[in-house]
Amino acid sequence: MQTKVKEKFSLSSLFMLILFSVLAVLMLFPLFALFLASLKPATELFRYGLNVRLDFDIMSLHNYRSIFSGKGGAEHYFVWYKNSVLITVIFTLISLLLSSMVGYGLAMYRFKGRGLIFTLVLVVMMIPVEIILLPLYKLTVGLKLINTIWGIILPFAVAPMPIFFFRQFALGLPKDFMDAGRIDGCTEYGIFFRIMVPLMAPAFGSITILQAMNSWNNFLWPLIVLRTTEQFTLPIGLASFVSPLGSNYEALIAGAVLAILPILLLFLFFQRYFIEGLTVGGVKG
Repeated sequence: MQTKVKEKFSLSSLFMLILFSVLAVLMLFPLFALFLASLKPATELFRYGLNVRLDFDIMSLHNYRSIFSGKGGAEHYFVWYKNSVLITVIFTLISLLLSSMVGYGLAMYRFKGRGLIFTLVLVVMMIPVEIILLPLYKLTVGLKLINTIWGIILPFAVAPMPIFFFRQFALGLPKDFMDAGRIDGCTEYGIFFRIMVPLMAPAFGSITILQAMNSWNNFLWPLIVLRTTEQFTLPIGLASFVSPLGSNYEALIAGAVLAILPILLLFLFFQRYFIEGLTVGGVKG
């Protein structure tokens, strides 16, 4: 009987291994094709499109050398890269701090209007961002934040989705830790930063990846706010390689490959917390 159970378990494990291996290959295929395209001239891209043909006669690092040397219209590439990194880091840190405090407060404290505030958070989650672009733009103009990094960061620093996620996660935290902290003389801020934040590490890992990825890939709002080439973020800069006056697909493809690296490294670093946070936070009620 035990042998049959072990054989069944082994077969199911083998099937799952094969299935997820195939899915992983399918998911990585576009990235591999993009990387190969970055090693080829733009004429090959027009002739065959994105493909996995290994033609070593035409493959080289010429496209990357153009990026690093600033030739072919890529002289501002690393300025855009620096802007995107700076905006992403500041945006993510502010979002983590404020959203976690709001979500924690909604979950752990009872006060008048708590239900109304949470309802408003859910309502805002259902509103497409395109609807509020005009009032946000007017507000940004009024605060004189046009063409600055703060004009990109502040309007979306406290978003409803991270607040909802932190609240759901915090609902599963035992309130006994709060009582113990108060007995030991901790302030409410001390309880949050010293006791609760370490317990919420999986939630922080998940939201770090999601918010950093949203900021890094953000295109529409920075396109509206920013004016000068030196202030562009990476998505806007890469889009500028393609225009009616001329297109630099070689720099575009190579720049896109380099643009993937920060988010890829971030996901690899926070992978364990990301999976744990999504698994645990998704079942809290």
